[in-house]
Amino acid sequence: MDFQDSEKSPDIRGMYKGSKNMKDLRMFLWGKFWIMLITFPPQVVSISYCNEPCRDLNDCDGALICINGKCNDDPTEQTHICRATTTPPPPPPDGSCQPSGTLTCKGYSYPKYSCSPPITSSTPAKLKNNNFSRGGDGGGPSECDGKYHSNKNLIVALSTGWYNGGTRCNQVIHIRANNGRSVKAKVVDECDSRNGCDAEHAEQPPCENDIVNGSDAVWEALGLNKEVGVVNIT
Repeated sequence: MDFQDSEKSPDIRGMYKGSKNMKDLRMFLWGKFWIMLITFPPQVVSISYCNEPCRDLNDCDGALICINGKCNDDPTEQTHICRATTTPPPPPPDGSCQPSGTLTCKGYSYPKYSCSPPITSSTPAKLKNNNFSRGGDGGGPSECDGKYHSNKNLIVALSTGWYNGGTRCNQVIHIRANNGRSVKAKVVDECDSRNGCDAEHAEQPPCENDIVNGSDAVWEALGLNKEVGVVNIT
């Protein structure tokens, strides 16, 4: 005779079977978890901006490195990318033309100008080289006539203030270099001092407010080497 109370004494075989099913379920769920982890790995976002949070060197793009949990300049490379974003723009030479704001691109901050220094018989300016042909570093066609021009022509682009909304289009300006040579060139375009860093401006930053962008012919006429980059003129 069996005097075991079935309501108080559990079925050992049932318990073993239930335990085995739970173990199989846990193993199944863990397997699904690892499959999902392999199939959909966590996204790693690369941080390219200064002072943004980071965990290791891979979180910071370009020349930036992770210092104290933030992307910053690499002291061993002596970069100044982040420092440039916080440095205020320098005041204009004559003190009368003030910046109208700043434009930040590629980690650098550039002043924007709607004005230029007053024009006199010997206005100081900086001469740079510009490619006025299609596909050149001048970006789109010239503002004055909506056309591209040969760099063999004596032509220039002026900073926004001097361009003055196009009122100086097709005017001839007299350019003097420090070597004693001079040339006359026609205004055909604006060197935009308010906008930049886009396709229209060939990804170039805004112009300074005292720039004369000359064609190859202008540089050759002045006997200057365009590889120098910037030359003081009047």
